Amino acid sequence: MGIFERYLSVWVGLAIIAGVLLGNSLPELFAAIAALEIAHVNIPVAVLIWVMIYPMMIQIDFASIKDASKKPKGLMLTLVINWLIKPFTMAALGWLFFEVLFASWVDAQSASEYIAGMILLGVAPCTAMVFVWSQLTKGDAAYTLVQVSVNDIIMVFAFAPLTAFLLGMSDITVPWQTLLWSVLLYVILPLGAGIVTRKLLDKADNHARLQNFVAALKPWSILGLISTVVLLFAFQANTILEKPEVIGLIAIPLLIQTYGIFAIAYMAAKWLKLPHNIAAPASMIGTSNFFELAVAVAISLFGLHSGAALATVVGVLVEVPVMLSLVYFANRTRHWFA
Repeated sequence: MGIFERYLSVWVGLAIIAGVLLGNSLPELFAAIAALEIAHVNIPVAVLIWVMIYPMMIQIDFASIKDASKKPKGLMLTLVINWLIKPFTMAALGWLFFEVLFASWVDAQSASEYIAGMILLGVAPCTAMVFVWSQLTKGDAAYTLVQVSVNDIIMVFAFAPLTAFLLGMSDITVPWQTLLWSVLLYVILPLGAGIVTRKLLDKADNHARLQNFVAALKPWSILGLISTVVLLFAFQANTILEKPEVIGLIAIPLLIQTYGIFAIAYMAAKWLKLPHNIAAPASMIGTSNFFELAVAVAISLFGLHSGAALATVVGVLVEVPVMLSLVYFANRTRHWFA
């Protein structure tokens, strides 16, 4: 685990501080950046999101899917958690906290946007960081690849309708055209580009050229993530300075969701008698989020200054330290599994 992954929470925290300070001191500059839009898509943020997502998509090997039938229980666990449980519990927690428990502290418009941001996080299963979590728990790397690959294929078809359904359940008007364009822009196109790149670089099937290319892109991916966080918090600077408690309010249901989903998945894996090297990564995939996609779609649907965009970025801040704590727990409970 490199220094960036190990201290991601620190870098994101520093980027948040930098974004708030810059947004407060240079509001005209960030207003001009925010105005650079085409069809509700902010061009600078879209470029940065692509810089983040593209290297992740290159690492997905869909040829590995043929091995899924060898150990179906772990794959089924991941799919059930990701698509039948996690999105609905996230929506339910968002409604419970922002429509009931926090209703007196948050205005109705902001509450609906925070719920929307949480839903977007819940409907976007992890694609990249899960490889780190799998490695740290000594997971089966090949099987983790199978799980991620299958999830990505399902995401192409399920992300838009499931998001629209849950947003509709929360009484949020769904701009279908923008949502479908977001799936095309942030899922299908980078996934297709990743497949083509992998095919071109890995003709000899020794992975050397592919690994060197991914390693060369990694600094740019890091820069894309940090720059995106700086921009998002710069756009939100006034809101954050006026209502700093909002970050904490959003973090509470996200923490409950993350630990709760892991508990469900991990106990189910034990009940299914999965080996630990499959149980731990399967639980991590179901717990972690594809926050890059969630951020991008939140911006496209609700705007750069929206509560939905803020909620997805808070998800980045919460996720890494929580996932590291779950890695520690999974390693300490290895003896629970055969």
